[in-house]
Amino acid sequence: MNKRIIPALMASALATSAMAQSSVTLYGVIDEGFDYTNNVSGSKVYELQSGFAQGSRWGLKGTEDLGGGLRAVFQLENGFNLNNGRLGQGGLMFGRQAYVGLTSDSFGTVTLGRQYDSVVDYLGPVTANGNWAGYLFSHPYDSDNTDNTFRVNNTVKYTSPLFGGLQFGGTYSFSNDSGFANNRQYSAGGTYTVGGLVLAAAYLQANSPSATAGGAINNGGDENFVANALRVFGAGASYTFGLANVGFAYTNSYVRRPVSSGYVGAITPASGTLSSLRFQNFEVNGKYQFTPAFYVGAMYVYTRTDFNSSGGQLNPIYQSVGLMGDYLLSKRTDVYVQGVYQHVGGDRTGTVLDVAYIPGADGVSSGGNQVVVRVALRHKF
Repeated sequence: MNKRIIPALMASALATSAMAQSSVTLYGVIDEGFDYTNNVSGSKVYELQSGFAQGSRWGLKGTEDLGGGLRAVFQLENGFNLNNGRLGQGGLMFGRQAYVGLTSDSFGTVTLGRQYDSVVDYLGPVTANGNWAGYLFSHPYDSDNTDNTFRVNNTVKYTSPLFGGLQFGGTYSFSNDSGFANNRQYSAGGTYTVGGLVLAAAYLQANSPSATAGGAINNGGDENFVANALRVFGAGASYTFGLANVGFAYTNSYVRRPVSSGYVGAITPASGTLSSLRFQNFEVNGKYQFTPAFYVGAMYVYTRTDFNSSGGQLNPIYQSVGLMGDYLLSKRTDVYVQGVYQHVGGDRTGTVLDVAYIPGADGVSSGGNQVVVRVALRHKF
């Protein structure tokens, strides 16, 4: 009897030890709702849409303790469309994230693979769309990537440990091309937290984004612009006091020799050539937690655009207003309602940029105004 019991106890102890040293977690989000758009090429559109407040996804993440405060980490995350079961991010199996790396309590984390850039990591969380509201609340054409329109491939990322309230990091994404800078990316950013105040800043540079299929930004998969260069910098702050949170963010996105937008297609002037676009986004947002189960949030974004062509500079102006209410049915399931209005004014460019388009709408408006309303159910597991 003892000969049988002792080996069994030893095996149980070894299994317990192994479980304590490593773990793998399966998780996901399912976000599905009904959208109404008042003007898509002059018509009303009613549709079911997946993944707006959060992209629908499932993933695996894990750690293994290597001793001495060092751990191996990995994450594989798949985006999908709940309506038809198709893969997201241009049909990539793990298009949201796919990386492996090492993390140390003392020295920080280094990861390798397809990942988020520093704008998404540090600046996005002080915007409404990058924090609690999601897709519909994006800045025009998500020109600054605060809503994570694109991830970056072939990426080495460093994330520091916390130093008091300070954390910082950066990414470098290889072009994987004989032209070293052809579709590469690099970024840096940081946040400082003290009490209820969060300060954030980030910078991103992408050379020839979406120019190649194997580079930093995937062409035809997830992109905000196909261009010669994309440069984004910005800063923001949020402050939480009691049940309320208010935030402000400024971003400046420069697009050199843009060819097209991943949202609205070709950007071709009626005459002359387009040399560059610059989007300056000024956002204020706020959220109030009325009860532990219910909050209401709002945002306003003013966007000034510099449209630089051989014919001179023009300045389209975009104004976007959003309102959202969210109610928890349980710890994992909630229902939410969102509405966004956009108005386009200022100079007319003779391109698709002259008409309103809210990211997430079925298509561009026939004029300078557009409204999208969404009612949705979200479940997390």
